[in-house]
Formats: sequence, C-alpha cells, structure tokens
Amino acid sequence: METLNNLMMGFGDAFSPMNLVYVLIGALLGTAVGVLPGMGSSMAVALLLPITFTLDPTAAFIMFAGVYFGDSTMAILVNTPGGSTAIATAFEGHKMALGGRAPQALATAAIGAFTGGLIATTLVVFFAPKLAEFAILFGPAEYFALAAFAFLASAAVVSDSLLRGLISLVVGLLVATVGIDEISGAQRFTGGVPEMFDGIGIIIVTVGILALGEVFYVIYEQTKPVPKVREGKIERARLSWAEFKDALPAWLRGASFGVPFGVIPVGGAEVPTFMAYATERKLDERRKDPQFGKGAIRGVAGPEAAGNATAGTAMGALLAMGLPTSATAAIMLAAFQQYGIQPGPLLFERNADLVWPMLASLFIGLFVLLILNLPLAPMWAKLLLIPRYYLYPGIAVFCALGVYATSAAIADLWLVLVIGLVGFVMRHFDFPLAPIMIGVILGPLAESSFRNALLSSGGDYSILVGSPIAIGMYTLMGLVLVAAFVRRFQNKRADAKREKEEEALAEV
Repeated sequence: METLNNLMMGFGDAFSPMNLVYVLIGALLGTAVGVLPGMGSSMAVALLLPITFTLDPTAAFIMFAGVYFGDSTMAILVNTPGGSTAIATAFEGHKMALGGRAPQALATAAIGAFTGGLIATTLVVFFAPKLAEFAILFGPAEYFALAAFAFLASAAVVSDSLLRGLISLVVGLLVATVGIDEISGAQRFTGGVPEMFDGIGIIIVTVGILALGEVFYVIYEQTKPVPKVREGKIERARLSWAEFKDALPAWLRGASFGVPFGVIPVGGAEVPTFMAYATERKLDERRKDPQFGKGAIRGVAGPEAAGNATAGTAMGALLAMGLPTSATAAIMLAAFQQYGIQPGPLLFERNADLVWPMLASLFIGLFVLLILNLPLAPMWAKLLLIPRYYLYPGIAVFCALGVYATSAAIADLWLVLVIGLVGFVMRHFDFPLAPIMIGVILGPLAESSFRNALLSSGGDYSILVGSPIAIGMYTLMGLVLVAAFVRRFQNKRADAKREKEEEALAEV
C-alpha cells in the first residue's frame, strides 16, 4: 500500500503541465536521435546531459524518462540500427519493410517497446529490491556459462548452417579481441596503432556490418529488385487482429527474457534481444508456413519487447543498487552524480521526492512514445519510397556522421569502411550476421569472466561448473546442440525425400 501511495504522489508531480512538457521533449528527442545510425537512446541521454544543468533534478530526470526507451526505426526501414539493442529487430523488421509492410513492422516495434517497458517498469516499482538480489547470484563462472550458451544458440539456432554460423561467430570473437587486454594490459592485434588500443567499438561494428554492408551489397547486386513500399499499404499503421494475435505471444515471451537481464551486467539488452530472436525463430520452424527470412512479425515483436523490458529493469538495478547494467544506465548514473545524488538502497528514503516522480514519468513516457510512434509510422515508412540511388548514399553519409559523432576520430571512419566491406563479403557468401554481433558483444564478457573465475579459484577449472546456475546453462546448451543436430538430420531426410519425389514426377 505504501508503494502505491508513493507512486500516486509521483504521478501527482509528474502530471504538472511543465513536467509533461519535459516528458514530451524527451520522447521527441529520443525518437529523432533513434533515427540516426549508431545513435540510440544512450546517445540521446548523453545529449541531454548539458541541457539539463539549468533544471532542477526532478525536471531533469523526468525529461530523461521520456527518452529512455526505443531505438529501432531505421533498423526496420533501412537495416541501420539506431543502437545495438535494435540489431536483432533489424533482421526480420527490414525484410517486412522490403515486403511492403514497414508501417506494420514499426507498429509492432512500438507496441512491443510499450509492452516490455510497461511490464518491466511495473516490476521495478514493486520489486526493485528483489530484482537487485537476483544479480548478486551471478559471478564470473555464471557469466561465462551465460556467454557460452549465447554463442552456441546463435551459431546453432539463429543460422541455417552450423558451420557458417560458427565461422561468423569466430569472426565476431576475433574483432572483440582487438585492443588492450583488460587483465594483463598487453596489446592484441593493434598493429601498434594507438587508435586501436581501445578496441573496435560496438557502434562501429554495428554500423559497418549491418548498414554499410547492406549499402555495398545493394550496389553490387544490381539485378536485385529495388526495395519499395507499395502505396496501397503505406497508409495503414495499425495491426490487423490476425497480426496482433501472432505478435502477442512474442511480446510476452520477449518481456520475460528482458526482465531478468536488466539487473545482470552482461552488456545491456543485446543478449536477451538475440535470445528472444533465436526463440521465435526456433518456434517458427514448427509452423506449417515458416515466416522467418521472409519478414516474420514475431521476429520484430520478441526482440523489441525484450530490449525495452531490459531497459526498464536496468533502471531498477540502477536505483536500488547503484549498478549501471547498460550504456544508457551508466549515463543516467553520471546524471545522478552531477546533482550530488548517489543511487543505491538509501535512495528511496533520502530522495523519495525525486525517485517516485521519475518512476511515474517512465510510465507516462511509454504512453507518449506509443502515441507518437504509431501515427508517425507511415511517415517514416515513406523513406523507402526514396529512389535507391538517393537513399543508399544518404545512408552511407549518416553512417559516417553517426560513427564520427561518437568518437570524433578519423580512424573510426576507416574502420567502419573496412568492416562494411567484411559485412558485404559475408552477405555475398550467405554467412549469417547475428553470430558476428553476438561474438563482438559477448566476447569480452566471456573472456574476462573465464579468466577471473580461474584466477579466483587458483586455476581450478571445476569452478566453471560449481553452481546450479552454471550447470543449468550447460544443460540447456547440450539440449540446444542435440536439437540442432536432430533438426539438421530431419531437414536432410526431408530434402532427400523431396528430391526423390521430384525425380519420380520427372520420369512420369
């Protein structure tokens, strides 16, 4: 009851006219910045930091609440994610856009973001201390098991070919090893170039592999049909009842993936979004008419709900423990500190007048973003009507601007060009892209967790299977591997049977 009273007090403050304006400004800024390649919600929050110096803390964090969710608009339209959390959404979302269903894809993403964010924010309000306790159960061995599970799932489930999936994963892991070793301090694969000491950032890899790689591929494949959105379909930004029923289970499953990951510092929302994507792809194989690869609405719904659910509970981990589990949460921590406020267990007691209006504003921000994004979906979809010879050079320019804005380094522009060429080669030879991104994102976590676990145990490898969580992860890993081999065996038998039937028909 006390929690409800505090939340109602927070809504009372948040619903003041000026605070509602701040939420609206944050939502508009978040939507606008999310359209730019490589500039997601974390960049939008960072841009707001200097602007909020003149505001009181409550007004500043209410504005941050409006910008906190959503990165997927350009991921769907032109395969150029605004942030790494939208990478998984891009795979099926972009195919929906090319098939003339861009408004439906954007609507699915908007409702998924709303659903995941609403569930997570509700849990944060009522269970923030309990969610924080869950994170304490994870040590280096558990993190390594989690990363290994994600590696195997991406290589065996997300890709059609296990060998190609493993090759893509290795490419991602190689990219992740570039830079200074966090534990020993040694240089690795830097070539003595100072600009490489910090490694290759996820923004550079994301923009290069997914955006520039797509640009180069479209230029090379001149015989491909020009991507278009049919005029007759561009007006409808709502989902039909059949589409809604198809997406609803994926929204709920995605939220269930995202909620626990928000309190585990494993690199943000990338892990649950890929896990949600892999789950929906696996379930899709059981349907009579599989849709993945053609523009599956569940491939958009699941990752979007997972990403925003993670963002919601990440806020709970920040407020209850002072633990930033994502890039956006880390910038929010800096914002708290600039006002002399330290998030943690005492925050709800010492700064209740700040925390509860902020939590109330998260709810308001979700509704504002939904109201904004649904009507704007047809307008964003019309970007696909731009002729290809204008659209793709424009994408390349925005890629360069987005990368340069994050670091102001010319070397990063050369890096993104090289990685874009790698992305083009991978596309041309039909290698899956998801395992590359998984390797880049989770490679550093897997390596540091593995080495820290061994250092803490004096080199005893049994520590890697010394907890129920780790054992559970490895058991799931084995089941996934067995299922992958069974699926491939069944597919080979089905292909052989189909070939025999075709030969018999040809003889007749």
